[in-house]
Amino acid sequence: MPVSELIRQVDRYFDHKSMDINQMVSPVDGLLLLRYVKPTELEATLYEPVVCLILQGRKMTALGAHSLEFGAGESLIVSHDLPVVARVTEASESEPYLAMIFQLDLGTIRSLYAEIDGIDPEEDPVSSLQVHPTEEAILGALARYLALAETPLERKILGPAYQREISFRLLMAPHGSMLRRLLRLDSHASKIARAIAWIRLHYKESVVVPELAKHAGMSVSSFHQHFKEITGSSPLQYQKTLRLLEAQRLLTVGEQSVAETALEVGYESPTQFSREYARMFGVPPSRQRVLSAI
Repeated sequence: MPVSELIRQVDRYFDHKSMDINQMVSPVDGLLLLRYVKPTELEATLYEPVVCLILQGRKMTALGAHSLEFGAGESLIVSHDLPVVARVTEASESEPYLAMIFQLDLGTIRSLYAEIDGIDPEEDPVSSLQVHPTEEAILGALARYLALAETPLERKILGPAYQREISFRLLMAPHGSMLRRLLRLDSHASKIARAIAWIRLHYKESVVVPELAKHAGMSVSSFHQHFKEITGSSPLQYQKTLRLLEAQRLLTVGEQSVAETALEVGYESPTQFSREYARMFGVPPSRQRVLSAI
């Protein structure tokens, strides 16, 4: 399926009476459609495992020192929960940024392991963020899944099978190498994924790296090395990012003071919290509350 045809299919789901605003819609479970009419500011966020297919426009995503820019017809596969900075770099009212984001279920991906005979995950270093021109088979699978939004009965019956097909095609794609490593529970990719899941669940608590390495089944030195390779940060930096992103969400809601927010996300010192918040987001948390109220 050509990208132009998929653009027409996606464009039907947006409100064209509101052409000057950014829009996000989810016509079917696990699939988000985006439409931005102007470039966005650089924003810190947490990517969960997804594939992001750009249909029109361009986007930049950076993980630590690793930066990627990709555009129409290209897709980004994200294999782990990753703290990134990102921005839409090309978008306008006449040619808006259009993208499809499909949520990956690692359980579904791993369930394919027994059925894929002879697959041998590569040993060469690979990134947890990978971009490649999107194969027609992936475009077609995403189009068929999106089409289920119009037929509730078919969505109920065929949806899981289509999700499985998309997962399989991404797994076998040129930029699916990190996903292929996640097939094996004893791989470094899977061990780091388990550590990330623990940190996300316990982000308010103190992280003891040797205990976390033991939980992942790795030596401390190997754990540090592979955690940094996959996430672009150390375990403690990763935890700090989670705390600050959650703090930003709470301050945007505006129901708590800065000091209350600091304690809520695990900081003992509001002063340290304010300093680290301003370093990450460019504004102090008190200013964030004011901006959110405007």
